[in-house]
Amino acid sequence: MEGIIRVIAVYVMLLIVFRLAGKRTLNDATTFDFLLLLIISETTQQALVRDDPSFTHSAVMVVTFVGANVAMSAWKQRSKAVARLLEGEPVLLVEHGRLIGRTLDKERVDEDDILEAARERQGLERIDQIKYAILERTGRISIIPRDQS
Repeated sequence: MEGIIRVIAVYVMLLIVFRLAGKRTLNDATTFDFLLLLIISETTQQALVRDDPSFTHSAVMVVTFVGANVAMSAWKQRSKAVARLLEGEPVLLVEHGRLIGRTLDKERVDEDDILEAARERQGLERIDQIKYAILERTGRISIIPRDQS
């Protein structure tokens, strides 16, 4: 019975913490958000299955991690240099229908990745139909089609 109560308590605590942290916390996850979720999963595991009987300890750790993530997000919002350092910048992969080879190699993206994004987002079938393909900070590839005229 104690295990069931712990699970419910951890679930409610995480629900409250993430609701208070805001919608942005779970939308378009960045590397830092991913790391935060990995750390939180380990922290909550201790409260759920380990010999550590302290739910309060796990709750304090989770709130601290989420608070640090929110603070980091606020810092990135105030400083473009910090945002660039921590999250990088969008990178141009295709310009006027031409692949930018050195950028593709550096970012480990190939033509098939770009064409997949072009088909999914714009219904395009060939590289020459793409005006710009941009690797966004989130890892998503944005496609801007060429004018068809």
